Amino acid sequence: MKTGAPRNANVRDRQLPPLPRHPHARHLLAGNTAATLEIGRTRLLVAGLIFALAFTVVGGRLIELALWSDGTTPRLAQSTVSPRPFTGRADIIDRNGVILAANVPTASLYADPRLIRNPEKAAAALAKILPDMSAVKIRARLASDSAFVWIKRNLTPQEHYEINRLGIPGLNFRRGVQRIYPNGKLGAHIIGFTDLDTEGLAGIERSFNDVLKESAVPVRLSLDVRVQHILTEELAATMKEFDAIAAAGVVMDVRTGETLAMSSLPDFTPGDAGAASNDARFNRATLGLYEMGSVFKIFTTAQALDSGMVTLNDGYDTSKPIRAARFTINDFKPKNRWQSIPEIFMYSSNIGTALMAKDAGTPAQKAFLSKLGLTRASSIELGEVSPPILPLPWRDINTLTISYGHGIAVSPIQVASAVAAIVNGGELIPATLIKREVNTPVVVRRVIRESTSRAMRDLMRLVVRHGTGRKANAEGLLIGGKTGTSDKLVNGRYVRDKRIASFVGAFPMNDPRYVVLIMIDEPKGTKKTYNYATGGWVAAPAMRNVVERIAPILGVAPATEGFETASSERILVRTKARAQQAKAQRIAVN
Repeated sequence: MKTGAPRNANVRDRQLPPLPRHPHARHLLAGNTAATLEIGRTRLLVAGLIFALAFTVVGGRLIELALWSDGTTPRLAQSTVSPRPFTGRADIIDRNGVILAANVPTASLYADPRLIRNPEKAAAALAKILPDMSAVKIRARLASDSAFVWIKRNLTPQEHYEINRLGIPGLNFRRGVQRIYPNGKLGAHIIGFTDLDTEGLAGIERSFNDVLKESAVPVRLSLDVRVQHILTEELAATMKEFDAIAAAGVVMDVRTGETLAMSSLPDFTPGDAGAASNDARFNRATLGLYEMGSVFKIFTTAQALDSGMVTLNDGYDTSKPIRAARFTINDFKPKNRWQSIPEIFMYSSNIGTALMAKDAGTPAQKAFLSKLGLTRASSIELGEVSPPILPLPWRDINTLTISYGHGIAVSPIQVASAVAAIVNGGELIPATLIKREVNTPVVVRRVIRESTSRAMRDLMRLVVRHGTGRKANAEGLLIGGKTGTSDKLVNGRYVRDKRIASFVGAFPMNDPRYVVLIMIDEPKGTKKTYNYATGGWVAAPAMRNVVERIAPILGVAPATEGFETASSERILVRTKARAQQAKAQRIAVN
């Protein structure tokens, strides 16, 4: 008896397969349905457990990253990088695990021109996919008589996909690796670059070439990309403001010699180093040599104090220029009176500093600068390092001019390392670009007494509080340092409108942790600076900007002003009293 539409009609409407015609079809269907439902329930249960586990792991990791490891530094900033599958060259990472250089799998396109039936059509199709290559250029390669020609190395994934879709016989791919630099230009002179076969040609890529090829363990640098970014950005801004041709800067840990940042401008993109000019690839921080000007007064004053030749209560008559051979030594802003040692340093007197060096003598000056590492090339782990230019012979007139930074050319990294030794208690620690492990012994050499180091810290703070470096002052950060301005030597003659403006200092001066060096090449004065382009007007403000930005990152909290009253301010009061006594004595004699 008919009861309506055939059973199979409803089945089709529900998009299910027709009922089987087996005699026991209904029992089979029921059994299969039950089994299917049971399998479905099992799969849902397993999937639910997997999702729950995944959310637990992700949530736990997020909580872990949000926790503070020691109450001051986020755990994220101390991350470690597990070695990735080895691709023939290890990664280069910064001190916190940020990848600076790495190998990635890639494909390169080559052709067998003998198999290309229509070179013009093939070239036109490839040119649409490879916008940096013209159809004419590709056609020329496809017209070769060779059985193998490169078309393009290191394709992007999209280029690889689209070329593969063309299906042109004679086009093939060769698998390989490409060296990439995720941070672009940042730290380019330190990281360096490789050739197409990932062989190191410059920077860490070159000096650690064998290590990078033989181990999958990343090479961990002392660099902090956050500090590197800030230093580079401030140098670039200063170059732009003063229309300078170049700049260099260093941030160094005075306790370990670790270089947290080192910049040289102009810079380049490591992944496209071949397109950069020689000037851009030149590392001014380690390869460049410069007469650093009054920055050298740090070393002359430290030598005089450490030898016992003078004390902070002593001084010199700076009222008259010094005439030696065909040279005359003057002060930029003469005081025309007796000045104490703190005043000579604070007001940057060339005359007073030269008189100190004269009393110390040439052999003592050479020996002291040698102890500071300023008479030989830096031992930092780069191939791009220059030895200093020293006077030969080293005459007495050279001793006078070297005392205030003329007649000797050194690299910025050498100066930063030497200043670190002056402020850290008196120990020279070799500069490094490799992160030092906590328990790794550091080779040191004592260059001055701790008491001399304390006195120099006070004097350097006075420069920023009351002297030529006032524009470097930052509230609560206790910056101390020394300005430097030197005319450039061009074709054997000093040119007055081409100069190096610099500032090198440390912070906080009550317990120094970091040295910062700023060097600007050929700045031009502006209306804002009354056309001055000296270290005090150009480099000192850049120093302040850098320190204000990196101090919170490095965990340096603002200090109290108690340090000022207890040390440097007391020296200033004593200095003024001593100057008044000297003035009264001169009046009495006359």
